[in-house]
Amino acid sequence: MRIGIYNNETAESQRVTKVLKTEMKRAGLTYVEKDPEVVITIGGDGTLLSAFHHYQKELNNIRFVGIHTGHLGFYTDWRSFEIDDLVDSLVKDSGQAVSYPLLDMKATYSDGQTENYIALNESTIRNVTRTMVCDVFINNHLFENFRGDGLCISTPTGSTAYNKSVGGAIVDPNSVGFQLAEMASLNNRVFRTLGSPIIFGADAELILRLRDENGHVLTCDRDQWMLKSEKERYLTELSYKVSKQRIYFAQYRHNNFWNRVKDSFIGGVH
Repeated sequence: MRIGIYNNETAESQRVTKVLKTEMKRAGLTYVEKDPEVVITIGGDGTLLSAFHHYQKELNNIRFVGIHTGHLGFYTDWRSFEIDDLVDSLVKDSGQAVSYPLLDMKATYSDGQTENYIALNESTIRNVTRTMVCDVFINNHLFENFRGDGLCISTPTGSTAYNKSVGGAIVDPNSVGFQLAEMASLNNRVFRTLGSPIIFGADAELILRLRDENGHVLTCDRDQWMLKSEKERYLTELSYKVSKQRIYFAQYRHNNFWNRVKDSFIGGVH
């Protein structure tokens, strides 16, 4: 089995990486820099997000394992002091995995060109210079005219990230779909939106048609673009649907999602 390592630059992550490589070599495991079958991330959820996008074209052939060297993460199952147990699990690996859905996003510009992205957590669109105005279509039918700060479109696993901060629902990751949550929508006698998160099924398509040419900030997980009108080329439309790809985690002891939610947001029983 070919094992890759992807770590952040903190001193602790560097130390853990060195220890892991030593223990893997002692156990007869193969460390590779290209074409890994398992990728071990060392850091936190941000590190795993970076690794996910780094290996985006190889997702069908990779299983991820996360070691957290800081605060408890939603994608990181192992602690830095559990290297021996992890290496033992790698030695006994039989291909076991758990997978979660991803989000496909297509951006369309005024010149007809398109760009495609994939998100593990979420994509957001905001206007930082004025109220964002867009038409929201669900399965090609106009649903509402949105006015507000912006919109957040998230995966089930990403529902505990930025989506939760803007009032979205937490979704069981065994569900296949995605979610739309509003950011400070305008609701009065003139303008009206649903005002609640919307959870879509596996076959739904969400389309956002933007009315303004300038001031938009588009994100996909940790990547961000400030979109400016240049030579009459500007963002006109975003479409979202469940990706045909999925992310796979090596299921040595993949922790229960709802235990993670409880530990992260509720804590001990009072």
